Amino acid sequence: MAASKNLAQWLAEYNESHRHPHNKALHWLCVPAIFFSIMGLLINLSAILAAALTLAVTLFYWRLSTALAFAMALFMAACWALVWLLPPGYALYWAIFVAAWIGQFVGHKLEGKKPSFFQDLQFLLIGPAWVAVTLFGLKTDAR
Repeated sequence: MAASKNLAQWLAEYNESHRHPHNKALHWLCVPAIFFSIMGLLINLSAILAAALTLAVTLFYWRLSTALAFAMALFMAACWALVWLLPPGYALYWAIFVAAWIGQFVGHKLEGKKPSFFQDLQFLLIGPAWVAVTLFGLKTDAR
């Protein structure tokens, strides 16, 4: 997964379809929920596969910003810990995944714009970056 744009460019493009206040609020809730649910599904499937993908995702973020990679690594560590504390299985994670995607599409209906990942699948990783940058006030111009 090569980062063809810098973080500021990715976020500027992502912001174009995330301006409506209700869409933003839904994304701040649903993006982390989707990320968590995917991690839960992967960890339950194979902890080794989940660890490899966690590393790959961290490297993607590292190429964009060291601070972002650190913030996302902390979030992913929290996801891992929570998954290990919850009972094993898939039902909870599938329920979160489906409900959160419904929330995302409701937000985009309110926004009147298609989700960014229809344009480029890398936006599936930019969404969590957008939440992290927004919530933690990370700088987007520095590596």
